[in-house]
Amino acid sequence: MTSNSLSAARSIERPTRESMLQRSPSVQQFWLQNQDLFQDAWKQWEESESDKLNSLDSSLYDAALRTAVEQAWKDPGNESDVKALWKEVFPGVYEAQFFNPVQLATLRDYLNAVADADIPLRPPYGISLNRGGAMLDSRSEGYLAAPGFQAFYKTLMNTYMRPISRLLFPDVTGYDSQTFGFSIQWQPDTDTSLRAHTDASSVTLNINLNLPGEDFAGSGVRFFDNQTRQISELTFAPGTALIHHGSVPHESMPITEGERSNLVLWLYGEGGQVARGGIKTQPIDANQRWTLPDIKNDGFAPF
Repeated sequence: MTSNSLSAARSIERPTRESMLQRSPSVQQFWLQNQDLFQDAWKQWEESESDKLNSLDSSLYDAALRTAVEQAWKDPGNESDVKALWKEVFPGVYEAQFFNPVQLATLRDYLNAVADADIPLRPPYGISLNRGGAMLDSRSEGYLAAPGFQAFYKTLMNTYMRPISRLLFPDVTGYDSQTFGFSIQWQPDTDTSLRAHTDASSVTLNINLNLPGEDFAGSGVRFFDNQTRQISELTFAPGTALIHHGSVPHESMPITEGERSNLVLWLYGEGGQVARGGIKTQPIDANQRWTLPDIKNDGFAPF
């Protein structure tokens, strides 16, 4: 790619909203034909904005979680300190403070700069044509390929999400080698809700990116327990996260005021294989949980 990749990416003709909603073959062709151009453009953009962008580093994480995770990687025998930070708020659904609310502005400022970069970025239109969202994983067409963000994303998935998922849900081990992620921004009168569904994941991590004082109304996440018929609508504070098996039915309720920003992250096995609840799995020890899989990205994207 040449030094003008950034300007070329900004001036390229983009697919229409209608063609994306209709899953037109030309849309996929657009992303595939221009993937090298867009990757190079994101690299150039990040370099050109280096004096304005704050680093996405470990200070973003809640201090207690960061310390517990760091200690567990040094000695997996300390993993109980990680587990103690997660509270079961619904059958099979756990909540914890994940990001430091004070530091969240760093990530939000970065994502706002991304939105203003004017480089084509594929919204997560597999779930809805969410205008403020983006695909985050390199397996996805039109993903956020800025090197700094990708380094942050890979640390989030490999250092935090995978071992925490194995700790809380032992059956996902072996069905967690592949990563997938997207961001969402819910706004009244645009992308307001998402009907009841399950995820094509072994485990899902949903992190609230709203800043302290950035209030919204509605937009809770409603969970359903198939065994007890229990229904509960949960809301979560800035920087907190909910984690659950992808098979847990849930829906996002309509937002009526303000905006809600989230990262939604998935783990699953090769070719989209997911853990099946109720199947007995071989127990693994702590040392196996705190490891990186040696299986490479298989290129499969759920949507």
